[in-house]
Amino acid sequence: MDREQDAFGRLLRDHAEGDAGSEILERDDGLVTVAPRPELYFAEREQWSPREQTAIERADGRVLDVGCGAGRVGHALDAETVGIDVSPGAVAVARERGVDARELDVADATRLDGTFDTVVMFGNGFGLVGTRERAPRVLDALAQVTTDDARVLADTRDPHATDDPVHRDYHDLNRRRGRLPGALRVRSRYETTHTPWFDLLTVSPTEMRELLAPSTWELREVIERNERGNYVAELRKSR
Repeated sequence: MDREQDAFGRLLRDHAEGDAGSEILERDDGLVTVAPRPELYFAEREQWSPREQTAIERADGRVLDVGCGAGRVGHALDAETVGIDVSPGAVAVARERGVDARELDVADATRLDGTFDTVVMFGNGFGLVGTRERAPRVLDALAQVTTDDARVLADTRDPHATDDPVHRDYHDLNRRRGRLPGALRVRSRYETTHTPWFDLLTVSPTEMRELLAPSTWELREVIERNERGNYVAELRKSR
């Protein structure tokens, strides 16, 4: 990502220095929302959501933290952890906190050295597969850099677990565009900086199984699904 467009990285830098405002998320239908406070990206393990606290207990061996942000996962684990993020500012902050972080898109994970036993995709990190069309490339890259008995701990949200007509209308718009209902096209704004538009994907467990079907991964378990539809999926290799 161009450093001049790295709104998320600027947010993390300002928070690390004690003076951060709010991140704004803009969706391509015009919806604008205030993102969670930046403290979330620096939270200690005991402050994480119950589903993440439960899921992280399953992390073992060498860990790949996808979308590492400020490095909260690597900061919390004693295991060898490599974090990747497309935000140069986030990577810089994570490194300052003692995390081995690299500026890298998950679709290019094959550039990393060695193999991993666990992949962590917290903070709605499964969304980084991007789109139905991009997902096979991401899933294949993760398969190539992991051991045969590796697990992926992937946080996401069931987009259908809402009665909000604004979100329901957006699902219908996505269907008309040939996209999955939970597809999101968004950009991050912070002060005078905004990122390019990028794709995130939220999926129900059923939709996740459909996405995984052509890959080597399968959904083994849904961990700690809450009333808002947030859950962590444990993925394992099927062959």
